[in-house]
Amino acid sequence: MNKIKISAFILVLALVAWSCREGIDDITAVAPGPDEGAPEISIQFPADGSKIKVLEAVTSINIKFEATDDIELQSVSVTYNGTEISSFTDFKDYRRLLADFDYDQVANGVHELSIIATDISGKSTTETVTFEKEAPYTPVYPGEVFYMPFDNDFIDLVSITRPSVVGNPGFADESLGGLSAYKGVENGYLTFPAQAFQNQEISAVFWMKVNASPNRAGILVMGPPDEANPDAANNRSSGFRFFREGGATNQTFKLNIGRGDGDSWFDGGAAATIDPTNDEWVHMAFTISNSQAVVYIDGEVVRQGDFPGVDWTGCDVLSIMSGEPRFFGWNHRSDQSLMDELRIFNRALSQTEIQGIIQDESGRAPGYTPKYDGETFYMGFEDETFADQVSQAPATVVGTPGFSTEGKIGSAYQGATDSYLTFPTDGLVGGDFSAAFWMKTNATPDRAGILVAGPPDEGNPDAANNRSSGFRFFREGGATNQTFKLNVGRGDGDSWFDGGATATLDPTAGDWVHYAFSTSGTESVVYINGEVVAQGEFGGVDWTNCDIFSIMSGEPRFFGWNHRSDLSLMDELRFFNKALTQAEVQQIIADEQ
Repeated sequence: MNKIKISAFILVLALVAWSCREGIDDITAVAPGPDEGAPEISIQFPADGSKIKVLEAVTSINIKFEATDDIELQSVSVTYNGTEISSFTDFKDYRRLLADFDYDQVANGVHELSIIATDISGKSTTETVTFEKEAPYTPVYPGEVFYMPFDNDFIDLVSITRPSVVGNPGFADESLGGLSAYKGVENGYLTFPAQAFQNQEISAVFWMKVNASPNRAGILVMGPPDEANPDAANNRSSGFRFFREGGATNQTFKLNIGRGDGDSWFDGGAAATIDPTNDEWVHMAFTISNSQAVVYIDGEVVRQGDFPGVDWTGCDVLSIMSGEPRFFGWNHRSDQSLMDELRIFNRALSQTEIQGIIQDESGRAPGYTPKYDGETFYMGFEDETFADQVSQAPATVVGTPGFSTEGKIGSAYQGATDSYLTFPTDGLVGGDFSAAFWMKTNATPDRAGILVAGPPDEGNPDAANNRSSGFRFFREGGATNQTFKLNVGRGDGDSWFDGGATATLDPTAGDWVHYAFSTSGTESVVYINGEVVAQGEFGGVDWTNCDIFSIMSGEPRFFGWNHRSDLSLMDELRFFNKALTQAEVQQIIADEQ
């Protein structure tokens, strides 16, 4: 045995000697580079501004964060309201710490959590988030009898009861509001006893981020048993069934209600259809009374009709996020979407009330959902209001602009002398930017500002022409030719995107013409009727001191060359926080034709 061990040892030595002769290098230590940066910290939970809604006076939170350094971490400290609750000095990966631990002393009130990371050269970084643990829940809205925020718990905060949990539904890392949202799984759903909800009137409101797989599912169902067909239950004589069905890019939401002597359908068809690939939170609501039933999506009516009243016979179970166990004969089983902020009422909500809930829960203005990716601003100039439909904020009106009934769609902005709109740029600029709109051009005056977001001209306020930042989109020419031009400020100067003859049209044609421009960190492009008329490399717009947009005038920031108010018509004005592609511009045109 010893001879074998000795032989093996000799063999190893021989291999080492051979590797040296063959030129294989020994492992050589490499000195780390210079320690140039301070540590970086990313806090995953709790999120800044989040609210914890649980029954307990003192609860636990799961703290998750990441700390990294370019060379080596020395220590990481976690403080809660100024007191250290955890610290780390040993790291498996000396450049990176992934932390995930519970802290169980969170009481009611607003709290501050800080992460302090220090590297071996003494540089330190602190990241802080503020969150709130709310007191036990009190119904917010009249008639609210049920509320599930899905904040890492399946509990109705009104009745302080938990559901029966079927399968393994879970919680998403994202939410519309609060800590988390319901995350559907195959064969998973919740049920509650139904008697508390069986009033003459009922409403349900909630948010969903739809997963089109499976391509049909039950969402909220309160129906009777199907004793004649228990293996494919589909008794629709009483209660209600709210569900979805469709395909990968279209899901239609439908409501079926039992009258006792039969059932009634409230199917909005195309109006009640969404594209789940948008990956957006969508607000759903329906109301049932003794006179009508209504289905809403994002606060807008998608189906409405007369209805004599719901029959509750045999409806002892409310199913959440599945048609099972009472409505699966057409395979409307568990929904694998996300759901958040589910509320049930013992009365029929009005549209205004539903829109108010949307506003309260999302900060998003009711009545309009952005139609395009990156859309941040939309003025349709309908109902004689100068308001952004995304935020519902009104513009500041200068002079006496008006409205024309000859809009591209509905009514349109009608320009007037010394008249224009301004709007704050807050939240609308800061990176890539695009604008798209329609115009029917009036060549008088022969030059005008159309869209401007520029800085003040403190050196020449009476003939403002500071082009160092922001942008200026304007026109100039004669009675039968108007050329459209874009000027963009870089900070160290300005760049021009002037298509010349390609960007020139005859305003006497009296046509609606579509305009768009985009600016990114690599280029700027101007489009007329979806075709490129000017394009060039560009390093990115500088937004310094650009605090207002001017709409249909160069004033008050760009009138040194007399580009003042435009007397043309404008319609369907949209801003985007991205650089639109030509295909996207052409799609907008096709949609608005």
